[in-house]
Amino acid sequence: MENSLDSKIAVVTGGSTGIGLGIAKRFVQEGASVVITGRRQPELDAAVAELGPKASAFRADVSVLSDLDALYEEVGKRHGRIDVLVANAGGGSLMKLGEITEEHYDKTFAINVKGVLFTVQKALPLMEKGGSIIVTGSTTSIMGTEAFSVYSGTKAAIRNFVRSWVLDLKGKGIRINVLSPGPIRTPALLEIADKAEGLLDYFAGQIPLGRIGDPDETGKVAVFLASDASSFVNGAELFVDGGFAQV
Repeated sequence: MENSLDSKIAVVTGGSTGIGLGIAKRFVQEGASVVITGRRQPELDAAVAELGPKASAFRADVSVLSDLDALYEEVGKRHGRIDVLVANAGGGSLMKLGEITEEHYDKTFAINVKGVLFTVQKALPLMEKGGSIIVTGSTTSIMGTEAFSVYSGTKAAIRNFVRSWVLDLKGKGIRINVLSPGPIRTPALLEIADKAEGLLDYFAGQIPLGRIGDPDETGKVAVFLASDASSFVNGAELFVDGGFAQV
């Protein structure tokens, strides 16, 4: 799929590290101009330096609607449209039932559910026929995971968002799909693993391929979903999990 995204304008939320950065790298390699977002300016600056001249950054918190308005106003001024939107920003932390706090719940749902909803909705005026929306899900949406129920619930919610949104977008020529990674070697996973000894080895032992994934492997699948190669793929969930949630 060399240069399969040539001349495309892409926005990747949460694009400064981890899976989002892996996707942004692949998009740039395939010819897209990419706008990444994140909440921390130093990480955004480092990511743009790594991505090169076809990338730019906008500091935004997807759970703050005024930040999203400012983002899309700037994208509209710079590029006039969005061809590919990756609603990737998200996060979570471990907390067992009986310990879950209101703050933990509100923060996780604000970013992972509210943030995704309005990231997509507010982008629509800039999207035209042929556009592609990719929502980052997770294997946790279909699996039980100890101490991770709140995060898992958010990912189940956005999977059903997409099932409904394909109907809402009927006739507009805009596709929307879910990319659901399994355990991927990202800074976020490594931070959780620091608090749960042996977690990475456990995941590797549960994955049929015998290892955890790399952000670039999610990027390759995102390119497929963003490109015309997936022109008849709509409302689907593609797992990038080495078989983790499939057995």
